[in-house]
Amino acid sequence: MVSTTPVSDLPEKNVSRSSAWGVFARMMRVREFTLIVMIVMIGIALHLITGRFFTTPNLSAISLGFATSAIMVFGMTAALVSGGFDLSVGSVFAMGGVTAAIALRAGLPIPISILCGVGAGFVAGLISGLLITKAAINPFITTLGMLGIARGVSLAITEGAPLARLPEEFFIFGQGKTIDIPNLIIIALVTILIGDILMRRSSAFRQIYYVGGNEEAARLSGINVDRVKIGVYVLSGMLAALAGVLSVSRFTVADPGTAVGEELRIIAACIIGGCSLRGGRGTVIGGLLGLIFVGFINNGMILLRVPVYWQQLSMGVVLLLAVGFDTLSQRWQVRSKGHPNS
Repeated sequence: MVSTTPVSDLPEKNVSRSSAWGVFARMMRVREFTLIVMIVMIGIALHLITGRFFTTPNLSAISLGFATSAIMVFGMTAALVSGGFDLSVGSVFAMGGVTAAIALRAGLPIPISILCGVGAGFVAGLISGLLITKAAINPFITTLGMLGIARGVSLAITEGAPLARLPEEFFIFGQGKTIDIPNLIIIALVTILIGDILMRRSSAFRQIYYVGGNEEAARLSGINVDRVKIGVYVLSGMLAALAGVLSVSRFTVADPGTAVGEELRIIAACIIGGCSLRGGRGTVIGGLLGLIFVGFINNGMILLRVPVYWQQLSMGVVLLLAVGFDTLSQRWQVRSKGHPNS
C-alpha cells in the first residue's frame, strides 16, 4: 500500500534538529556570543574556586577598575578598524588628567578644566593623524613617538610629582553615584553604547570600515581617507584624555606616571573582542567584552593571590594568544569561502 504522507513532512524532525544546530553554529561564529559564554564560564569557575568572585564588593571593584579603560575601547576599536592602532593612549590618559588638574589648580571652572584635559588629547590625536596621513609615517612609529612625547610633557610640567589639592566638587564624576550606581560606570556604559551605535549605524563612522577593509577602493569610491584617519586618531586621543580626567576625579590625584602599559591591555581587549590587526573588522561591544574577559582573568589571579609579575606575564600571553587566534580565524574564513558546506 502506497503511503499518502507528503514527502516534505517525512524529515520534519531532522529538519528541526538541523535548523537548531545551524542556529547554534551561527551563534558560535559570532565573537560576542562566544566571549559571553567564556566570560560566564570563567566567572563560575573562579567563584567555585574562591567563593568570593560573584560578590557585590568584588564585582563593583572589577567594574570600577575597567570603567576608564572601557571609554578608551571606543577609540581603539575605531583605530584598529581603520587599519591602524594607537600606542599612545596610556600616555595621553596621563597627560589629559595632568592638564585638567593644572587648570583646576589655576582656578578655572570645572567644565573648562575638563575641556582643557580633553583638548590635550585632541591635540595629541590631531598630530598623530596628520603625521600618519600627510607625512605617511607608519602608525606604529607615529603613536610610539606620541607615547613618549605625551608622557614626557606630563612629567615635565609636573616635574614628576603628583598633583593634589583639587576642588572637591570635581570628585563627583569619579566618586559620586546616581541611583546607587557609580557615575564613572554610567559614563563608561553611555560612551560604549553611543560608540557601538555610531560604528554600526552612522554613515560617517561606517566609512572607517571601508577605509580599513580596502583603503584604495574607499578612496576611489569618493571617501576622504585622510580625513577619516585623522578623525579616528583625534577620537582616540580625546577619549583617552577624558578617561584620564575621570581617573583623576576618582583618585583625587593627577599622577603623570599613571597608565603605563595601558595601551597593551586595550589593544588585547579589542583583538579578543573581534577587531583585526588588518583592519575592516571589529565592534565596540566586542571590545568591551574583551576588556571584561581580561578583567576577569586579572581579578581571578588577585583572588588566587598570584604574584604581580605573573599577572604581567599573563597579559603578554593573552595578547599573543589573541593575535594568534585572530590570524587563525581569518585563515578559516578564507577557507570557508572556498567550501560553502564547511
